Amino acid sequence: MTSNKAAGREVVSLDTVVKQKRDALPEPTTFELKGVEFTLPPMRELPFELQERVGDLNNVAGVLRDVLGAEKLQEMYTAGYTFLDIEVIAQEWQKRSGIEPGESPASAAS
Repeated sequence: MTSNKAAGREVVSLDTVVKQKRDALPEPTTFELKGVEFTLPPMRELPFELQERVGDLNNVAGVLRDVLGAEKLQEMYTAGYTFLDIEVIAQEWQKRSGIEPGESPASAAS
């Protein structure tokens, strides 16, 4: 796990640890609401650049657009999703991702 790339300098490779944790993530979850089916990956699998938006779940629509695409988000709008619906999606996605309510995916110990 550690290697000595230069004399006196230790470099710790995290590749193996990250792979083990990634392999232990839950599978993506398929949800259905108001006739719209969509699949969300575990939150910890999302690109790091989305962390700020996902962390507090204040921009669920923006995150859903990034993850599912604008066409699927438009399908949700057309189906008449409400704020409550989006709140429930966020809570269930968080729960099925193995993240406690209020816990940020980046700060979660796994």
